[in-house]
Amino acid sequence: MDRCIVLVDAGYLLGAAASLLAGEPSRSRITVDHTALIQGLRERAESDTQQPLLRIYWFDGAPDRVPQPEHRRLRVMPRVTVRLGALTRSDGRWAQKGVDAAMHAELTELARNRACSDVVLVTGDGDLLPGMMAAKEHGVAVHLWAVQAADGDYNQSEDLVAEADERRVLDRTWITRAVRAKEHTGVCAPQPAPRPEIAAILSAPLPESALAAAAERPAPQPQHPAAGAGQNGGEERAPAAKGVPTPKDLAALRAPGAQSAQQPASATLRWSSDKGWVDRPTAEPPEAASMPTLAQLTTAEQRWADREEDITTVGGDPFEVGQVFARRWVERLGDQGHLQKLSGMYPRIPHRVDGELLRYAARFGLLAHKDDQIDERDRYAIRAGFWKEIGVRTGVEHAPVGE
Repeated sequence: MDRCIVLVDAGYLLGAAASLLAGEPSRSRITVDHTALIQGLRERAESDTQQPLLRIYWFDGAPDRVPQPEHRRLRVMPRVTVRLGALTRSDGRWAQKGVDAAMHAELTELARNRACSDVVLVTGDGDLLPGMMAAKEHGVAVHLWAVQAADGDYNQSEDLVAEADERRVLDRTWITRAVRAKEHTGVCAPQPAPRPEIAAILSAPLPESALAAAAERPAPQPQHPAAGAGQNGGEERAPAAKGVPTPKDLAALRAPGAQSAQQPASATLRWSSDKGWVDRPTAEPPEAASMPTLAQLTTAEQRWADREEDITTVGGDPFEVGQVFARRWVERLGDQGHLQKLSGMYPRIPHRVDGELLRYAARFGLLAHKDDQIDERDRYAIRAGFWKEIGVRTGVEHAPVGE
């Protein structure tokens, strides 16, 4: 058939683009306009092969093969098919599993069925070499595209480059039409300052009850390396010696009558919030506890519309995500008095609303890694975007986070 097909290894394409534009291969360091990227791939493929496009196959990894927001946006685009492999974490780094095998199977099947005359491969992995050779044996012309390497050299397998019928390098100018490096200036976490209040608490003497409990604990006994094995084969560990006060000890220190001359009455534990260290009261004020969440303000129809907007128009930039969440919350808020109360709480966001905001942001792949928290830098950007939108709605200009 006189038509072309594009097979894209997203890990290679976006990782190499991140290295070129941001100096490291982490995809979290770049923002991608997927609509522009797909359009650019289609135009370049049709121009190079002189054949109409049949389809673009987008191969990528995802935790548990669950489609991420970018995959949901891509798979509803015309002429785009998404194929997902697994994404696993080992030694602190993400690794794709099954993506190369899926590309190999798709390439050989398309060639065997004569579904196209030309195949464009956007990959650098030498594991695709047997598939490339099989496609050529079935009469398919293979075009290999590379992303301009940050060091000026090829970032592809030498054997893959040698076997291709045609080769092209997607340079920086082409890449930057759809990909840009993220800028985090103004939203990074400030350096923590020394906290004399916490130092005062830790240096204060423990309550008599805590001291008595520590005295009753047996001192750790030295053990021979071969001794101490339990019946289940595990080693029995001696109880840790009393050192830094536990949270329970600190709570006792703060109880009425537990103040000492070494501890100022104003000493209090503090917590890191949106802007440095702020006092954390024992309970949120009533106006914060009564603040409605976005889920409570959203109807079933609006929830469906929100999902469509997330897929088609929200890019996933942390700052933008915070703005979108705040816009929806404000527009659906019946009692505008809540908005004024919220503005007065800056920089703290009520726990219920803040938790919902971060859960919403997690849908856009902003987790540092699976089952973990959102990256600290992204958390500051998300909340900065939230407060920016609140400031626009109330006419109150909030100071940028981190200043």
